[in-house]
Amino acid sequence: MTRIHFIVNPISGKGKHNITETHIKTFFPSEEYEVFVHLTQRKKHAIELTQQALAQGATIIVACGGDGTIHEVATELVGKEVIFGVVPVGSGNGLASNLAIPKDIDKALQLIRKQNIMAMDVGMLNGSYFFSNMGFGIDATIIEQYEKSGKRKLGAYIRAALNSAQQYKAKQMRVTYNGQTKVVNPLLLFISNSNEMGYNMSLTPKASLTDGLLDYLMVPKIGILKQLTFGLYVVLKKTEKFRRTDYIQTSKIEVEISNSPKNGVQIDGEYCEFDTNHFVIEVAPKSLKVIC
Repeated sequence: MTRIHFIVNPISGKGKHNITETHIKTFFPSEEYEVFVHLTQRKKHAIELTQQALAQGATIIVACGGDGTIHEVATELVGKEVIFGVVPVGSGNGLASNLAIPKDIDKALQLIRKQNIMAMDVGMLNGSYFFSNMGFGIDATIIEQYEKSGKRKLGAYIRAALNSAQQYKAKQMRVTYNGQTKVVNPLLLFISNSNEMGYNMSLTPKASLTDGLLDYLMVPKIGILKQLTFGLYVVLKKTEKFRRTDYIQTSKIEVEISNSPKNGVQIDGEYCEFDTNHFVIEVAPKSLKVIC
């Protein structure tokens, strides 16, 4: 008997989704599946619910929500035999898109029943996991402003990006990878495990969830016109061809931020602050079993 737990964020997608226990059970016959449905009530509640599902002997745990819910559930499943599933009902849905998981809820549930399983890589930042991407530069500032807006729409993200372009102040950083160290003043220092960051946008279109590598993209502080030019390269998914770009693939990167004991970072589209200026970013190959 397959024990499948669904962890549902009831307010994802403005709460308009139809992910109810009754609806879910129509896809999973009772003679084959034991189905449990849990609703999150607050930020980080999905972590607690996932831990409870593991204690109850879950075979599959499915995150039903946006990038935040997906991140919380997946974090607890790294290195475990329990299978991770996703029903994307958020705004960005970057990881779900990379995994070719449909936005249509019924199709996503059908996919979970088929159980096409892939072992995917996971990124680590000072021991904390990320599944899509993380960044130290203007992307962290954009996410901070985006979260403060209280609106989860593409328009709000674009406004946050335009405001950040005017206000962002670059920090000097020492970056080490593949045996070499560089001093940079980045507009963008972005490290990705996935080839999509949400809203069908990509800064690292060559990235793969299964190659055992992270994709590093650094764009130095540049003027507003060159920022707009870089934006065009993003739209065209050709960021590595922007002349000022430093783009490499590697399994480990170290970043030390000068004269800044406390630093904001975006992790899978969420803004986080760290009381350190030294970061080690590396990959844990094929450490999460996911339905795709």
